[in-house]
Amino acid sequence: FIQDFSQAMSQAGSSQFQEVIRQELEYSMKVELDKILATAHSNEIEHTKKDLEGFKKLFHRFLQEKGPSVDWGKIQRPPEDSIQPYEKIKARGLPDNIASVLNKLVVVKLNGGLGTSMGCKGPKSLIGVRNENTFLDLTVQQIEHLNKSYNTDVPLVLMNSFNTDDDTKKILQKYSHSRVKIYTFNQSRYPRINKETLLPIAKDVSYSGENTECWYPPGHGDIYASFYNSGLLDNLIAEGKEYIFVSNIDNLGATVDLYILNHLMNPPNGKRCEFVMEVTNKTRADVKGGTLTQYENKLRLVEIAQVPKAHVDEFKSVSKFKIFNTNNLWIALSAIKRLQEKNAIDMEIIVNPKTLDGGLNVIQLETAVGAAIKSFENSLGINVPRSRFLPVKTTSDLLLVMSNLYSLNAGSLTMSEKREFPTVPLVKLGSSFTKVQDYLRRFESIPDMLELDHLTVSGDVTFGKNVSLKGTVIIIANHGDRIDIPAGALLENKIVSGNLRILDH
Repeated sequence: FIQDFSQAMSQAGSSQFQEVIRQELEYSMKVELDKILATAHSNEIEHTKKDLEGFKKLFHRFLQEKGPSVDWGKIQRPPEDSIQPYEKIKARGLPDNIASVLNKLVVVKLNGGLGTSMGCKGPKSLIGVRNENTFLDLTVQQIEHLNKSYNTDVPLVLMNSFNTDDDTKKILQKYSHSRVKIYTFNQSRYPRINKETLLPIAKDVSYSGENTECWYPPGHGDIYASFYNSGLLDNLIAEGKEYIFVSNIDNLGATVDLYILNHLMNPPNGKRCEFVMEVTNKTRADVKGGTLTQYENKLRLVEIAQVPKAHVDEFKSVSKFKIFNTNNLWIALSAIKRLQEKNAIDMEIIVNPKTLDGGLNVIQLETAVGAAIKSFENSLGINVPRSRFLPVKTTSDLLLVMSNLYSLNAGSLTMSEKREFPTVPLVKLGSSFTKVQDYLRRFESIPDMLELDHLTVSGDVTFGKNVSLKGTVIIIANHGDRIDIPAGALLENKIVSGNLRILDH
């Protein structure tokens, strides 16, 4: 008995001790944030205060939560009817009054990211992807085409971050005559914290010069609070808008789908969904994508970061978890407003570790927009064709969308009918192609890839004009060697290695 008693006491002691440490950390954080706020100019106090309040809530939750946030034993496959096949939704057809349905829609693009992973400065949305068109150009063209075709007024809303806001606003002037109303709002700006001390590394509110590394936009889960705080949510509701379609601006497959919209507005059972997540079947390339599961009688998005280490392989298996989240989401505006006012949107915290240029280890606390699915009523997954997920994260992706695999029509890319199978080739370009400007320099023109299955390129390789690639092509220039693929060359099921210089005579 004495042993049990002392064990119980020491456990109580350790949890009490942890509680004391937590309180001390929260207090120190509050002191530091107050110091930062005190450096704000009068015109920035209001929004800085909102940002720091939001961060404080997130930090509080971060201190409370320990370990992976899901109990693996509770994860179940979603019930049959909770993930509908797209074909079934499409089979219902469209009503005659599709324009009135469209007028209830707002398109929101997540535009907070920089093009750094592709060696570009400035917003990723301003990178040229096709015939000189940027991601933003294509988005505006798509919505303009919709508005002209149906005589509607679907607006575009961009969620910018402090990294992308200025450059994006400058560019928006060029669309002033297009038939799309464009609104922007900024996501929050949160302080990065030192991994050791768990205190902010910023000393004041400025985020230019040497202070740029002190701040970060806290992931796209921040959309709910920022959209609400900006006042834009209320304005759009007042205009009679009912749903937003949210997607990443670099997903070129995320176009407005009239069948899904109709399903939302005119549900077959009369009960409207507040949240629809488009999912698609996993391939070997998508093993890390978040998946929809049933958890405590709710649909729930589970990301790889939340999975206990022992179950990561199971999570990645294509046979057990067959689908993943495309981050194309349809959400009811009234539901966002209701949940935001009750402070009832629950999203797991993603702890994102970073190492700054000077070698300092920091962490940033983030949330993901899709994780809120469990807070909404009557949520639904729709299993959509792969063509609705066409993200451009790397120059390998860029090569696919620039090639003749796709044709461009009114801002939308569709796979060429000449391609015999519906999947895209697997393309791996080496580190010499990582930056967009290097990549563009290495292709005199984009090769014909209609019959390509697999392309791997490594080392110092350039492509002449009108090259055709078929089957599996592997080109490897060893260190110090260079390979120039000559103009007009046809490579079919070939491995090219060594040294190949084409000299101009």
